[in-house]
Amino acid sequence: MKRLIPTLLYGALAAAFGAQAATPQDTLVVVSSLEGIISLDPAESFETVSSANLVNLYQRLVAPDRAAPQKLAPDAAGSWQAGTDGRSLIFTLKPQQRFASGNPLRPEDVIFSLVRAVKLNKAPSFILGEFGWTPDNVEQQLKKVGDNQVQLRWPANIGSELALRLLTANVASIVDEKLLNEHAQQGDYGNAWLRSHSAGGGPYRVNNYVPHEALLFGRNDYAPSPARLKTVLFKNVSDAGTRRLLLLKGDADVAYDLGADQFDSLRNVPGVRIEQADAPRVYYLGFNTGSKDNPALGNPALWQAARWLVDYQSIAEQLLKGQYRVHQAFLPQGLDGALDDRPFRLDVDKARQILREAGIAEGTRISLIVINQPPYTDIAQALQASFAQAGLRLDIQPVVESDLWGKMRGRDFQAIFTYWGADYLDPNTNASAFAYNVPGGPKTLAWRTQWGIPAISAETRAAAAEGNSAARSARYVALQRELQVSSPYVVALQGQTLVALRDNVEDARVDIANSMLYLDRVSK
Repeated sequence: MKRLIPTLLYGALAAAFGAQAATPQDTLVVVSSLEGIISLDPAESFETVSSANLVNLYQRLVAPDRAAPQKLAPDAAGSWQAGTDGRSLIFTLKPQQRFASGNPLRPEDVIFSLVRAVKLNKAPSFILGEFGWTPDNVEQQLKKVGDNQVQLRWPANIGSELALRLLTANVASIVDEKLLNEHAQQGDYGNAWLRSHSAGGGPYRVNNYVPHEALLFGRNDYAPSPARLKTVLFKNVSDAGTRRLLLLKGDADVAYDLGADQFDSLRNVPGVRIEQADAPRVYYLGFNTGSKDNPALGNPALWQAARWLVDYQSIAEQLLKGQYRVHQAFLPQGLDGALDDRPFRLDVDKARQILREAGIAEGTRISLIVINQPPYTDIAQALQASFAQAGLRLDIQPVVESDLWGKMRGRDFQAIFTYWGADYLDPNTNASAFAYNVPGGPKTLAWRTQWGIPAISAETRAAAAEGNSAARSARYVALQRELQVSSPYVVALQGQTLVALRDNVEDARVDIANSMLYLDRVSK
């Protein structure tokens, strides 16, 4: 039997996609692919649409300053002070804050949120693992020290500046302990319920969610600065061309993830505009070095040959219309220490020689998994063509985004082309993913590719602990150079965030700190 859409969500869909072209004045209608959503729980969410919208549902202790994202701004905490030991912080919460449920936001909620995220040990928990917190020790590191104060301590060798940056990540979002305790089952801290609901104090709350169909936000009137619009409706539209058409017809206010040609075609259309900003995302080809089905993927010669089989300039400038730029290091421009060297270009003869000397047979087949949305399918076809020139056969497997992440987390892939987005604006965010993998450690990107790197992992920890800013940047430059020439990643591009909007949508903005709109100030 076909699943019934809940009544409230059905009403919103009918209003937004009824006979009239104009969308409701109090509702923002957003068309996007929702196929990548695995969970709306900030302790678990790590996919674009869900994780980028957590800023609209939750508060954190601190957040990037929207006027200058490299700086920090108060969020739930009005002030903070570093301890004299260099490994603690005391936060003073703003008074009289409430969650969307009406429950007060207390120091106990902060402690519960961080303990919960560490103990659930879902995909983004490695970020909090940077503190040295584990399921066994985290409760001893967090303490209420006043009616509105909470102390955070950590055993890891990191300074207070990096600690604050870590707390801007979505996994550090503050959740409503009382509400989640009502929905907890079998010790899951409310995780099963929170996958499709919300328990925050941000400008919006989740009113309804039907996976792969629609997501409805309602205004949180308890928020410190209530949102201007009553509701936001995200409608799942899998086809980018259909998303563009709905925007042109006025049946949608915002369209995400259009193809390069589609964005380009909208730039001079009356009634439509494009918002764009640098994105802290790098796009890379990654190999599973421990693949039992394809042992060649563990050969560094194949990784090196692959670097010479990407037509970087053609992909960025012609295929993607200049909306992405060539970038060949794991830190995106905009983060301290980012390397802008571009030593690689398409050179089929050089790649052939590397493969021949390594004994990698012509005709070797590699299964390549990509998200079934632009720009991934287009880029995959370009890679398929250039790799074929050197005798490597890429078998493209397009999948919905959630399936791609599931396969990566299960190490169930041969090769992937996808993105990695910064979780907070500090170089450690990408270094700890690309360049850290130790036995018993977090399941980082290096772990997913089964790349064992004890020495490089030690270098990554040393960079995180470095107190001198110039020396710290130099350490990250050295790490990037090392991975540029010998790693199972071929970093190819840095993206921009592009969003297509109707002209009557006001105060909509994106920036390097978030890949989707901040919804609280948006109006029509």
